Amino acid sequence: MHFDLSEEQLMIQQAARDFANTELKPGVIERDEHQKFPHEQIKKLGELGFLGMMVDPKYNGAGMDTISYVLAMEELSKIDASASVVVSVNNSLVCYGLEKYGTEFQKEKYLKPLAAGEKIGAFCLSEPEAGSDATSQHSTAVDMGDHYLLNGTKNWITNGGNASTYLVIAQTNPALRHKGINALIVEKGMEGFTVGPKENKLGIRGSDTHSLMFTDVKVPKENRIGEEGFGFTFAMKTLDGGRIGIASQALGIASGAYELALQYSKERKAFGKPISGHQAIQFKLADMATEIEAARMLCLKAAWLKDQGLPYAQASSMAKLFASQVAMKTSIEAVQIHGGYGFVKEFHVERLMRDAKITQIYEGTSEIQRMIIAREILK
Repeated sequence: MHFDLSEEQLMIQQAARDFANTELKPGVIERDEHQKFPHEQIKKLGELGFLGMMVDPKYNGAGMDTISYVLAMEELSKIDASASVVVSVNNSLVCYGLEKYGTEFQKEKYLKPLAAGEKIGAFCLSEPEAGSDATSQHSTAVDMGDHYLLNGTKNWITNGGNASTYLVIAQTNPALRHKGINALIVEKGMEGFTVGPKENKLGIRGSDTHSLMFTDVKVPKENRIGEEGFGFTFAMKTLDGGRIGIASQALGIASGAYELALQYSKERKAFGKPISGHQAIQFKLADMATEIEAARMLCLKAAWLKDQGLPYAQASSMAKLFASQVAMKTSIEAVQIHGGYGFVKEFHVERLMRDAKITQIYEGTSEIQRMIIAREILK
């Protein structure tokens, strides 16, 4: 068992850290305040290869491993979780799904520009009445021979307004329930496809979350991913990998909050000495450091299993469940260590606390992760 990172992995980690500090940090408070999507920063991340990290170079990807992806996600998320969620969705939901299950035609047409960062993708599963219960799809894709007629509404869609390529899960044969669901590639601009208003969110406010409406959208048969009825399996398999991305995002939020609290504790004086000299603060920092290290190990283990081609559903659910808890707990404690300063925006930790909450909700709530883990251990 090796705990050493390769030279390439360390280089990617450093590149992500440098980018986060030089490109993401300067405007992060303003983007959060005004809900501004980080257009310029995402464009640069694409040019550096961060939007198609694990895609084969023949499809314009960077050909990196999942461990490198975890390292990059942590570093970006320490500074700006709104930018890192774009990286996560594009990499582990959209690009991964297309590369693993798409046809050669689909890869050439859609995967290449997504992996190169020329376009952004969105993954459309959630609906007003189908969140955790993803089998209850009300969106329909009626088979019309050479195309599907898509109708329905999707909500909470990350990159909803700025994406060009949308992977949409819809029901074709209700009698077959989850085995009658298809995954379709929908392009922005297709007739009958409209993007709803942007959500006003608690956290990750720089990211782009919308409802999407489909009214008699004609989707060519060649845009179906996998066989007829493969959609639900496609969504679940893709989310297994997506959870590694979100776990790493949560890890980054936690480690970012911890690093700020650690630094502040050495500078702030109370009762004649730095507050890091008080056991009350030392114990908080010790707990934070320990839990973050444990979360990091879970993320890297899930990534390693995926890279080895071994089953990783349980590991990715464990990583997401635990890392999201650690993000919430650590960010709350980081605000506490900062005291009054932690309650104002310029010290960053209040934003990290708000950003942390979503990691317990999206790509499968903590309750769903526990169901997956229980199912795996009781096999």
